[in-house]
Amino acid sequence: MRRLRGRLIQPLLREQVLQKTDLVAPLFIDETARIKKPIASMPGQFRYPPDEVVKTCRNLMDKGIRAILLFGIPKEKDANASGAFAPDGVVQKTVAMIKKQVPGMLVITDVCACEYTDHGHCGIVGDTQCGPDLLNDPSLDLMDRIAVSHARSGADIVAPSCMIDGVVQSIRHALDREGFSDVLIMSYSTKFASALYGPFREAADSGFQFGDRTTYQLHPGNAREAIMESMLDLDEGADILMVKPAGFYLDLLAEVRTLGIPVAAFQVSGEYAMIKAAAEKGWLKERDVVMESLTCIKRAGADLIITYFAVDVAGWLDEEP
Repeated sequence: MRRLRGRLIQPLLREQVLQKTDLVAPLFIDETARIKKPIASMPGQFRYPPDEVVKTCRNLMDKGIRAILLFGIPKEKDANASGAFAPDGVVQKTVAMIKKQVPGMLVITDVCACEYTDHGHCGIVGDTQCGPDLLNDPSLDLMDRIAVSHARSGADIVAPSCMIDGVVQSIRHALDREGFSDVLIMSYSTKFASALYGPFREAADSGFQFGDRTTYQLHPGNAREAIMESMLDLDEGADILMVKPAGFYLDLLAEVRTLGIPVAAFQVSGEYAMIKAAAEKGWLKERDVVMESLTCIKRAGADLIITYFAVDVAGWLDEEP
């Protein structure tokens, strides 16, 4: 086998090659910010004021990153997440600006309520047999309203992340009914109740005030349930499926890939923070670990990789022969 690993022939036989078109850059838009705010638990990441996002998107385009995923942090929160679907909401205004001034950028919007609710859960909360918790069906209407408002602002893809039953079908019907049949749905179809989301909750101000999200996100040990969730979303009309987090769940990413439609993988905030922290200590070489991790995510079956390292990777790819 070593004859096939000669230095001259290695590049010709490499099975997986990471490309800029594999990458999606997540961005946090803060309606209260006047300048970009560093995120302490995610070195190198920021909350951006809406009027700075166009500049950021142009910079991403210049580096070859052609897709972004937007998360909004509103001025005010309430129990019904009314800011999430407001026509002049932070995401809605930002999407409209980007599509007008950077038309070549593919804009994906996160469709959820956790950043917009005062309780921090992903939809409408009410009393259940087990105490206060997310209510499934009342939350469907909320997700419909958020998705349609994003589409109306110009979003190319809406990405429901709340993991409530029937959300993909409900949003698909709502988009079609309002004339947005060309807008794609990228479902967070296999999303785990992971301990790796901690830095994100600081970044998006989306920590929950009570309970947890284990009644609507997956337990890390449940593989069959995880695949069933993606199969259900496929049947409901998802255009792209997702596995989140990425690195700990490559076995499931590979299996979701067999369902036959494009698959995204989200290298989440905790994965980013761990690599950054180890690199800052000098325990790992950041560039080598990042490139290895993303190559392995692609090898497992991801067509799109959502990663906070997107800008860095684009620069590193430019440096390769």
